[in-house]
Amino acid sequence: MAAASGATDLRRVIGFWGGTALIIGITIGSGIFRKPATIAELVPDPRVALALWAALGLITICGALTLAELASMMPRTGGVYVYLREAYGEGAAFVFGWLYTAVTAPAAIAALATIFVEFFLSAVGAPIPSSPTGGMKLATAGTIAALAVVNILGTRLGSGVQALMTVMKTGALIAIIVVAFGLGQGSFSHLAPAAGATVATAALARAVASVIWAYDGWVGVSNISGEVVAPEKLLTRIIVTGMLVIVVLYLGANMAYIFNMPAEVMVREKAGIAARLMTGIVGPVGGKVIGICIMASVLGALSANLLAKPRVAYAMARDGLGFRFLGHANARFATPDVAILVQAAVAIILVMALREFDTLTTYFVVVEWLALIFGVSSVFVLRKRLPDAPRPFRVPLYPVVPLIFVVGTAVGLAAIVWGEWQDGHYSPIIGLGIAAAGFPIYAGYKRLVLARA
Repeated sequence: MAAASGATDLRRVIGFWGGTALIIGITIGSGIFRKPATIAELVPDPRVALALWAALGLITICGALTLAELASMMPRTGGVYVYLREAYGEGAAFVFGWLYTAVTAPAAIAALATIFVEFFLSAVGAPIPSSPTGGMKLATAGTIAALAVVNILGTRLGSGVQALMTVMKTGALIAIIVVAFGLGQGSFSHLAPAAGATVATAALARAVASVIWAYDGWVGVSNISGEVVAPEKLLTRIIVTGMLVIVVLYLGANMAYIFNMPAEVMVREKAGIAARLMTGIVGPVGGKVIGICIMASVLGALSANLLAKPRVAYAMARDGLGFRFLGHANARFATPDVAILVQAAVAIILVMALREFDTLTTYFVVVEWLALIFGVSSVFVLRKRLPDAPRPFRVPLYPVVPLIFVVGTAVGLAAIVWGEWQDGHYSPIIGLGIAAAGFPIYAGYKRLVLARA
């Protein structure tokens, strides 16, 4: 295994609470505060919207349970990249790592940083332009750069920041649920659709993309498996605990939104649905406090992405499947500093070209979750190929649980691509084309390596 020159191993410093904070922090970001309004516009029947949140929550838990088996079997830095390499070989691992490093991870970081600046402007009462201004882009780039530095200064510091942000965002969601049902004057009659409201198939498919974006991130904890203390025991607890908390909070928050405002009101609150709810019940102070917590939520997800996702580029380089300099680990802080800087730089480039938040997240969802289908499916390959390998955790109800994730996700992604195509949006097709281009890129890379050998 090739290692970057002068690299040091990453230290195991992340415990149960730090790991649980990471999976909650990287998953709960802008989605639960931004996407319900988008979904209300696309799906005017709240019952259908809630069913989407519940169904995709179940699918995600099935994926997380499967990931827990793979992580307990191979607790190494790189996560899904490691599983793909073991199950399908270098080609599949290279394509995943290339997409993750150059496309999906920077896209997620850019989208989160952009929406953080939008929420900040909303919190201070400033108008939000229809497209990002030069000043907004500079503020977004500065946010990314600052959090990149925090995560270079040490995994313990990065996970500590993450723990603080996770407490704030979890507290915010609990407060929304408690206040909405304890003090709100809402009605469950809001669950009924407005007269004449219909759910178009193409719009439903786009709503699926919005819910998947909100759930995305759960896989990130596997990327730092090599830095978790006693991973054979803790990884499973971290993944299962984190995902159960997320699904319960998501369903509770959506019920709180629907209970207190009809769908037509939610549609008008894209940048402040939670703040509108809290302001209406407990006054302006409550709205401001929840606004700060929402910013902490997005900032925490952004920090978690910068903490976990560069580990894939690091693992690739250490395996000799990428640029060697990406495998460098800082001698003082024991963090993959170069990989973090490169990922942040690519994200900043995307920020400068960013136009539309929802389109970017749809493009991201299709590409990343297609890769996750293959990642989760590797459990079938490895059960046959390595039947006697130690597995401190085995996914329950095998093979039903991983099949629910694989089939459910495949149906969801097919619906998203079809729905976007029907509406004349081709970003998922572009993303899939970039994914397919990874294989000839890998072939060229191998020829180059052999020529130099």
